[in-house]
Amino acid sequence: MVQDGEMLARLVAQAQGGPGGGDMVMIRALIEEASELGAGRVLERLGLEDRRAQDDVRELRELLRAWRDAKKAARGAVIGWVVRIGLALVLLGIAVKAGMVGLVKA
Repeated sequence: MVQDGEMLARLVAQAQGGPGGGDMVMIRALIEEASELGAGRVLERLGLEDRRAQDDVRELRELLRAWRDAKKAARGAVIGWVVRIGLALVLLGIAVKAGMVGLVKA
């Protein structure tokens, strides 16, 4: 990271001291170095600067995908049971209306 900062400082000094105050190539190089330096700082602040971070993020994504799948499956199961209970109540209501409840004696 320190080397990145030094490279940016050299590019800035070169852009200021060069003829014309900085051409398009120099400006693009400055932008690229500054953005890489900023991205590195952000990753460092988030604790994602090491090699294991990629595996950690991949694992977190897998866990999130599994959580979403589990929520979807649970929602489907609850809806299925609600529909079954509703149909059972409708059938029970039809049986009561038809007078079939009194026919069955234990």
